[in-house]
Amino acid sequence: MLLRDNVYESLRSDILTCHFAPGDDMREQDLAERYAVSRQPVREALLRLEREHLVTVTPRQGYRVNPISLADARDLLRFRFALEPACVMDAIESASDDTLKSLNKFRRFSGNHEDFIAYNRAFHSALAHASGNRRMAAALCDLIGQADRLVRVSVANLKGHDPAKLVAEHVALIEAMQRRDGRTAARLIKAHIAQTEKRVLPALKRNAVIVDAREP
Repeated sequence: MLLRDNVYESLRSDILTCHFAPGDDMREQDLAERYAVSRQPVREALLRLEREHLVTVTPRQGYRVNPISLADARDLLRFRFALEPACVMDAIESASDDTLKSLNKFRRFSGNHEDFIAYNRAFHSALAHASGNRRMAAALCDLIGQADRLVRVSVANLKGHDPAKLVAEHVALIEAMQRRDGRTAARLIKAHIAQTEKRVLPALKRNAVIVDAREP
């Protein structure tokens, strides 16, 4: 991987995991020192992230991590609502038995809140790749990564949340997929995403770093 891609991936990851929180200011020189590179690959990475609407150029000041828009968060979750069931259905129709059996490792979870975010991301990424459709899987994995930022920003509201219910939802979906029961699996994954929207959007609404306006 080229150096500029390393910087881009590292900076993008730091934004999505909220090491740089929504609203944080960033300067090229500080980032160059953080990643031990020159300013040129940092500038290129920031321009790519600006095109992805993750950062904004602030004239004569540098860059700022974009606040989370409620409208954008809703759009992201609705896009996932359309895409993830399609991946699940493709997996049921075409994935090998071994691929579906490999989902068994997600039947159990233990750890803290941060561990759960990693577990949840890995589970939904596995569903994406099980589809066998590389384009859909890439798009869904990008949505899942961006959704991590939504969860972390709303963490104050979710700290007391027991992950057992979510794990149980995963288990029910795994079982339906392994039975190749498309109707039940479609209902379960849609309900799962709908519940995510019901949990996350109200939490974001109470957080001072979100904005209510849709980006132009």
